[in-house]
Amino acid sequence: MSRRAATPRNIYVPKGPSTWHEQFAVAANGQRQSPIDIVTDKAVFDKELSDNPLKTYYSNNCCQSVTNTGASFQVSVDGEGTEISGGPLGDTYKLLQFHAHWGPYLQNEGSEHTVDGVTYPAELHLVHWNTKYKKATEALDKPDGLAVIGVFLKRGKEHAGFKQITDLILKIPGKMNKAEIKSNFDPGCLLPARRDYWTYLGSLTTPPLYESVTWIVMKEPIEVSVEQLAALRTLLWETNSGLDKMFNNYRPPQPLQGRVVRASFTSGSCTSCIMARIPTWAWGALSVGLGAVAYTFSQMA
Repeated sequence: MSRRAATPRNIYVPKGPSTWHEQFAVAANGQRQSPIDIVTDKAVFDKELSDNPLKTYYSNNCCQSVTNTGASFQVSVDGEGTEISGGPLGDTYKLLQFHAHWGPYLQNEGSEHTVDGVTYPAELHLVHWNTKYKKATEALDKPDGLAVIGVFLKRGKEHAGFKQITDLILKIPGKMNKAEIKSNFDPGCLLPARRDYWTYLGSLTTPPLYESVTWIVMKEPIEVSVEQLAALRTLLWETNSGLDKMFNNYRPPQPLQGRVVRASFTSGSCTSCIMARIPTWAWGALSVGLGAVAYTFSQMA
């Protein structure tokens, strides 16, 4: 677990979030900017969210290519055959693309959303557009135009599905380098098995910062390996000193401005969130340690 540093290094340089208000007034004056810090004991359980569960469907041939955008990787998607609905959504949405934000090597900062001030090493965003509009570009700036599912990544065992993406990322170090996805890939494999989530009305976290997003932030993270996180940092971007490894490509949390964060689950505390941050191997080590202690006491008896 990690609490975010006050001044992260190498973040969107040379023109980062602290300068975005110069071109985008909404960065300073907006009422529903993202990301936010999710304060768990202030999140409000909404029974309607559990009564009308979030439904997701992705085909295994919808992902077309992965590109280094100069600020992240982006997997482009053919939205036909993809659909999310229910939960906080009043309409049906199609998947448009997914990307991520991450931090430095072996650090826990990198996620955009935080939970009680605590960060994860990375955060995945699956971006969907509202099909009541004729096309995605029309939906981008509408108050209900987008729905983004956020998934925290924690260090642990290798994620077999994500490996298909990180293997391609290693082939696209330069800005606008692109690799085709030639094998079947179902983006649904990137969602946690347990679908508890927080939801609130927010914005894009990169310019133009449109306040058009219904955020659905999964409580449970998925595990990826240290090597898979390292693959993200092989992407290059522009810094004040020239090309460098890409990391800390996140926007810090923004003021809540009176918004209500709703939860699809009833847990009053976030003990399960804390436990979810502990990688699988650590539980194994703990079990071995407790076994050794039990053996020692048995010999003393």
